[in-house]
Amino acid sequence: MSARLAWALALLALGLAPASARTPPAMAAKAQQADRIQVDKSERRMRLYRDGKLIRTYPILLGDAPAGHKRQQGDERTPEGDYRISGRNPNSRFHLSLRVSYPNAADRRQAQARGVDPGGDIMIHGGTPRGYARDWTDGCIALTDSQIEEVWSLVPTGTPIRIDP
Repeated sequence: MSARLAWALALLALGLAPASARTPPAMAAKAQQADRIQVDKSERRMRLYRDGKLIRTYPILLGDAPAGHKRQQGDERTPEGDYRISGRNPNSRFHLSLRVSYPNAADRRQAQARGVDPGGDIMIHGGTPRGYARDWTDGCIALTDSQIEEVWSLVPTGTPIRIDP
């Protein structure tokens, strides 16, 4: 059995299968919302800022091959660089998810020059069981379900995100 299939079965056994009709958390008041996200891959930390002040910090898990910038579909790396939150999925397989705007124009040019697909569908999402400590995504930034609910309410679409090595 593949590791991914085993992970999916473990999530189902824990009762973490996605709900087909859930109501996502409401957005926090504008004055409480983050205006910038910073991810430090080496520290496995995501920080939310408002007006230059740190408002929240979360431990994160990354892709199965976390070192280096994402270069192509299937490399299981989390991208590095400057992006934005470009969408929201209240019906994610991983509870809730916020889309990261990867690939950007530079990512697409780099992939095209190498003759590969840059990939996509990079998200900040839930689905990590409490206490789980191993990278497991295909390149996404993973949180617990309760953490993504809080992030969902604090991070509007369009928020800039910087992902550092």
